[in-house]
Amino acid sequence: MYQPSATGASRRDAKGVMKYTRFLTAASAARRPSPIRVLTELQQRSPPTLISLAGGAPNPDTFPFQSTTIEVKNGPPITFNETIMRRALQYSASSGLPELLTWMKNLQKNLHNPPTVSYTPENGQMDMCVTTGSQEGLCKVFEMLVNPGDNVLLDAPTYPGTLAALQPLGCNIINVPSDQHGMIPAALRKILSRWDPSEVHQPSSTAPRLLYTIPNGGNPTGASMTTQRKQEVYELARLYDMLIIEDDPYYFLQFDKPWAPTFLSMDVDGRIIRTDSFSKILSSGLRIGFLTGPKPLVDRVVLHIQASTMHTSTFTQLMVSELLHGWGQEGFLQHVDRVIEFYRKQRDAMINSANNWLKDVADWHTPTAGMFLWIKLKGIADTQQLIMKKALEKEVLLVPGGVFLINSGEPCPYVRAAFSLSTPEQMDEALRRLSALIREAM
Repeated sequence: MYQPSATGASRRDAKGVMKYTRFLTAASAARRPSPIRVLTELQQRSPPTLISLAGGAPNPDTFPFQSTTIEVKNGPPITFNETIMRRALQYSASSGLPELLTWMKNLQKNLHNPPTVSYTPENGQMDMCVTTGSQEGLCKVFEMLVNPGDNVLLDAPTYPGTLAALQPLGCNIINVPSDQHGMIPAALRKILSRWDPSEVHQPSSTAPRLLYTIPNGGNPTGASMTTQRKQEVYELARLYDMLIIEDDPYYFLQFDKPWAPTFLSMDVDGRIIRTDSFSKILSSGLRIGFLTGPKPLVDRVVLHIQASTMHTSTFTQLMVSELLHGWGQEGFLQHVDRVIEFYRKQRDAMINSANNWLKDVADWHTPTAGMFLWIKLKGIADTQQLIMKKALEKEVLLVPGGVFLINSGEPCPYVRAAFSLSTPEQMDEALRRLSALIREAM
């Protein structure tokens, strides 16, 4: 188990409590519970003998859907009879279905053993909520924590959805250099040396309060951060009193076991906000994600959900909950292993084809997680025009690397190739076409 260093002193007050209010934007701090949402959730926890004239929910007798049965590949069918269907089609709690949250909290405890599980709520106790995909969680976390002019740290190239959520907030995004093993702690330390750790709580301080990273199978690079690097980054976060957003949609697509310890598993302070997603292992269209973090911050996100989407689809939550309870944790992890095996074979097929066709014209590192191969083309300063014009003529399509940069207009010699959907034969032909394209352009 991770042990914090003596030098990485926690930035807590005299009572040992994290000062979460210092991280909140004015808009987030001003959020108050929706009275209607509170009544709705109160009613759902009440006995059936309660007579409520309070809710404005529609009468399910008017809904056209009556029942359904969903066949499952590795498990019994999921059946929604009329009673369950009435619940599936109705409003539900903004934080998520209670039974789904309970199942996920138990999974998080078993996988990560977060130190904060036993903390008091005000001290940063681990809590969770369901989000409509992890993207909703990310957007709401950024809006909770990022003010115009704030310095925010991340390791680019990174997921364009992150940049799309951050850049309109008017913050200053600072790139922390990385390699195939993720964010480089020495580079982070050098950037942070601009600020004095003893002064980060002064009102005039411009020190970053937020660090974002994708620790496993990063999109687009495929990079996975080592345990040692995570520990060093966490210690720097403690020293400068930063929150870390651990965006981990590819956690369940790690090809080698044992899986690397997570930031959440190291979180002795309650400074990790973690996003998980079922998009890569159950279904991307169901839009089920989870946010895990200190209860005072998760509560703020739930207040935002109350005022925006209200809640993730009750139908999809109930469908996933029935599946998970039917499988149990062992059955779920067996399913994950089957998914991993599929993507490992896909990865291996792409690497074999890359070795066959690109060895002399490109460089890459074999990813240990995720769905992507990050390829640097030799002799090509910028891949934007090459991909968007000439590649289409060759009937091969990849993503030019510039779209993953903080400044998408910067020249970038990289392309991202996904090995998730194409067959090994299609990948081989695609990389053959790419090889011919590079050779023509060199």
